[in-house]
Amino acid sequence: MSQTLPNPARFAHIEAALIDLDGTLVDTLGDFNVALNCTLSELGLPRVDTAAIRERVGKGSPHLVASVLDCIGASQTQYFDAAWALYQRHYEAVNGEHAHVYPGVREGLDAFRARGWKLACLTNKPVAAARDLLRRKQLDGYFEQVFGGDSFERRKPDPLPLLKTCEALGTKPERTLMVGDSSNDAQAARAAGCPVWLLSYGYNHGEPIHAVDADGVVDSIAQLS
Repeated sequence: MSQTLPNPARFAHIEAALIDLDGTLVDTLGDFNVALNCTLSELGLPRVDTAAIRERVGKGSPHLVASVLDCIGASQTQYFDAAWALYQRHYEAVNGEHAHVYPGVREGLDAFRARGWKLACLTNKPVAAARDLLRRKQLDGYFEQVFGGDSFERRKPDPLPLLKTCEALGTKPERTLMVGDSSNDAQAARAAGCPVWLLSYGYNHGEPIHAVDADGVVDSIAQLS
């Protein structure tokens, strides 16, 4: 069960929002499943199931590929370079085809814009893939900035991407809300000094989302409006 819905008054000081992509705006598990299993098939390796993939999403695409190889007992030394090259090709081909926008996302983003908030999409997915997915799902027009896992020297849960994105938006961290689906987002926000709310439906590495240190958990982005 999600926590009590936030009182809109608590967001009165907010000027901007940084919003995660996979597991927050768009359910991309189907895309990961197809791209990863096509990769493994080409390498003559066993398939991986969707549950195992779900637990490994969120720390960037190289980590996803590496952790899936570990999951099936395949040597990273032997397979990673080939798997990474194949995965990028397969993911680019299916990006968005097996994914869907979560209920309440558009309504929530519309409400954020109606408040005059500046919006940025901040993900650990490679930025080119992120921009392409947002475009394919007709979400790109909401965001002033889009940054990915390869946009900065470090990825979430490091606070650097949040701090850099706040700079790009011209806002202070304490006035910038982080919206995500995992401990990566929450840890980064806490370290950066941003308030943070999480979604209950995402990919929190197989761990209970309510156990994460955040300001709250909701079932829809629209509930933050």
